[in-house]
Amino acid sequence: MIIGCPKEIKVHEYRVGLTPSSASELIRHGHSVIIETGAGMGIGITDDDYEAVGCEIIATAQEVFAKAEMIVKVKEPQLNECAMLTKSHLLFTYLHLAADKPQTEALMASGCTAIAYETVTADDGSLPLLAPMSEVAGRMSIQAGAHALEKAKGGRGILLGGVPGVSPAKVVVIGGGVSGMNAAEMAVGLGADVTVFDRNVNQMRHLDARFRGTVKTQYSTAHDLEQAVLQADLVVGAVLVAGAAAPKLVSADTAKCMKDGAVLVDISIDQGGCFENSKPTTHSDPTFIIDGVVYYCVANMPGAVAHTSTFALNNATLPFAVALADKGWKQACADDAHLKNGVNIHNGNVTYEAVAHDLDLPYVAVAV
Repeated sequence: MIIGCPKEIKVHEYRVGLTPSSASELIRHGHSVIIETGAGMGIGITDDDYEAVGCEIIATAQEVFAKAEMIVKVKEPQLNECAMLTKSHLLFTYLHLAADKPQTEALMASGCTAIAYETVTADDGSLPLLAPMSEVAGRMSIQAGAHALEKAKGGRGILLGGVPGVSPAKVVVIGGGVSGMNAAEMAVGLGADVTVFDRNVNQMRHLDARFRGTVKTQYSTAHDLEQAVLQADLVVGAVLVAGAAAPKLVSADTAKCMKDGAVLVDISIDQGGCFENSKPTTHSDPTFIIDGVVYYCVANMPGAVAHTSTFALNNATLPFAVALADKGWKQACADDAHLKNGVNIHNGNVTYEAVAHDLDLPYVAVAV
């Protein structure tokens, strides 16, 4: 199979779909790997590094798409990239379609088969290709939130951990999954007063055991969450419904009543966001202020630490990429029901039920 890796074009996105070591593994399995020139430069990987392991360097994204059978990326294809996809392409990347009808319709129009990292599952129900970026985003949410709390950024002017004689910031984390747990770990490490809201009692027990009482856990009811948000200095939205749009858990009316200069960081923004006022932002302009509250809603948070993120992502995606290349997507999905769960688009149809539901589009189950 010919596997192509174009350069990412989303604003301030420096990650790359394949590292030289991942490309080398695919080549050792008998496949050809073509890389758009400069694809790895954002994290210091040169064209020479790729050529040294047997990759072919291609001048433009158009040529990569034209020659490759399988496209491996990081972020969802932009509309001009969707236009380069055809019925013969297999696309393997993050998609986050439930919050992006234009991209969904463009992928449907292309006829390609699109497998989303974020809906591939594991035996325990986890999302192994989303987990590494959830870890990164969770940890980043605290440093981003701490920065936004600075007065010059519109925040309350509060140091997250306080100092002797001055209370630390109150941090509320909504969702105790992978990203929420990593957010809590960073926040408590900096000395903040941290409360995690969740509805999974077993997960709260796990958090309680992990943090040994340094993090408070609370069952998430609408009333209790609202009261905590109103008292918080920093709120991290870390809610995930696999493949579906995130629920809106902090209303505009509640946010309006928060402390002046409080900060809301929305990790769920790729899936539409879990705050009513959320709207996607970029690393070049990461925040906006509504009713005196600072919102940080960068849709590709891990792109800011692209080196760490790229290698963490490749560690997770490589075995699946090898299976897809070795067997073809149909056989690979027939052999692995968890990989089959990643198929979101095929032959002009939406093949992931939650996406179809959220976008009011017909759902067609994929057959392998």
